[in-house]
Amino acid sequence: MRKAHLFVSCLIALAALPVWGRMPRLTVVIVADGLDTYSIEQMRNEWSEGGLYTLVERGAEGQCVFDMEVYGGHETTATLLTGELPAVHGYCMDEVFDRTDRTAHMSVEDKRAAGIGTMLKVSPRNILSPTLTDMVRLQYGELAQLYAIGQEAASTIIMAGHAANGCCWLDKQRMQWVTSSYYPKGLPAVADEVNAAGRIQQAVNANKSKLLYPYMANEQVVDLALMLQESLHLGEDLVPDMLLMEVTTLPSGAKSDRIVSTEHENMYTRLNTQLGTLISTLQSRLGQANVDFVLVGRPVYGIGASFYKSAGMEVLEFDADRMAALTNAYLMALHGNERWVDGVHGQSVYLNRSLINRKRMSLREIQEEVAQFIVEFEGVQSAFVASDIHNTVMVDRMSKRYLGDVVFCLEAGRQLLEKEGKVWDRVVEPHPSSPVYIYSLHHQQLPKRLKAAELTGIIGNW
Repeated sequence: MRKAHLFVSCLIALAALPVWGRMPRLTVVIVADGLDTYSIEQMRNEWSEGGLYTLVERGAEGQCVFDMEVYGGHETTATLLTGELPAVHGYCMDEVFDRTDRTAHMSVEDKRAAGIGTMLKVSPRNILSPTLTDMVRLQYGELAQLYAIGQEAASTIIMAGHAANGCCWLDKQRMQWVTSSYYPKGLPAVADEVNAAGRIQQAVNANKSKLLYPYMANEQVVDLALMLQESLHLGEDLVPDMLLMEVTTLPSGAKSDRIVSTEHENMYTRLNTQLGTLISTLQSRLGQANVDFVLVGRPVYGIGASFYKSAGMEVLEFDADRMAALTNAYLMALHGNERWVDGVHGQSVYLNRSLINRKRMSLREIQEEVAQFIVEFEGVQSAFVASDIHNTVMVDRMSKRYLGDVVFCLEAGRQLLEKEGKVWDRVVEPHPSSPVYIYSLHHQQLPKRLKAAELTGIIGNW
């Protein structure tokens, strides 16, 4: 009997060990802001070599479809890398409205985390679901090395997830790599060396520029990725490692994901060369069988209002701040000269709950009054009390922590504007898709269309 128990215990112990070999030694995941199938089709005949050429011509190709409205923020990155919709992973917008100071803050803001080289206090604690790196850590243990390199804090934090060894992103004003104290190893040593040598500033000076333009930022990401792999020996043992990178296809001032200028074409041409260097170098170092490359697009601007106008379709603006001001005036006429509306953010109107409680009024009744008033605005399709969201099409896209008191939806053909003319890009492409390419000996084909939330399982073969 004792031998039987020992045998069972051994089986359990073996089952708990990491299953090495299911993933390649190194998986490189590249999230490309604005990568667009239509633009790639325009450019692919101009390439005879390079990274985009290799991925498009030799890799498995598919389309990631987002089953939600997209605003061009990193909620798409979170969906791609958690395998969940925003209602589950909790990252619905790049900013979340704070009732205490009536302003919007970064969704990855975390006052418990100090910035290293930056004033930003950010971490992945507000991401409610495990990310791709977290799942790799759970499956392969502490020996797996997981790193993320990006151009913005939010995207890099999402890519790194909760379990990464480290991450760093570009501070484009200070021309240096920075990170968060959330990651115990701090700034990777090679990133610190780049900062100490002033290499980013030198690259800017060499281009006779004062700004770190997007194509230059891409180059810095690729260079650091290669340095990081070499210094940490990523992919050189049997335990799978992962390197996640953010690049962009969008030139400065772009308003559409589709190519609309020579500068935009040049972004693709340069990125093709930069990714070519990345792929050839890593394959030379590790061998083609030991490294997989995944390139996936992140919708930012949709196809752009100009394309609608060229088809004779007009895209009209909807000023959310003006709506909030008129709503406040309406409540003042009903209930007295007070500040009844704290603000508006995204599709949520935030009421002054402290005032409502102090006056011992029914929050539900005030919410219903506001919803009935808002729905009369030209361009508003529907408005409802936030607690009723489970009965609406928005249930998968919104998280409780983002909801205000009243939520509204706009009619097709309306662009939502907020402070300083910020555009929420829902109207242009309500259910967008983005291309995904996997260049690997392990993935010979992809579904032509797959849900964005399915990508993590495909990468990890789960």
